[in-house]
Amino acid sequence: MGILITIIVGGIAGWLASMVMGRDASMGIILNIVVGVVGGLIGGFLLGSYINLSPEWLSYLITAFIGAVILLLVLNLVQRGRAR
Repeated sequence: MGILITIIVGGIAGWLASMVMGRDASMGIILNIVVGVVGGLIGGFLLGSYINLSPEWLSYLITAFIGAVILLLVLNLVQRGRAR
């Protein structure tokens, strides 16, 4: 997958994950992209090639979304212990 497609799919996955996790107001577009790309790495490591759909980008989006939600869950747990 090309770098441009990685950024676009990562941005969409990060944005969707931040909306689901209720962190959309505190994250900008750059953090959405970073969370989506890192989430794609996490999802790819955990899921491997279990998700195979006809349009390849849809498989990447679902994998990145699942990984981004896991990443945001971990970040919420870490930030919960800190004083705000």
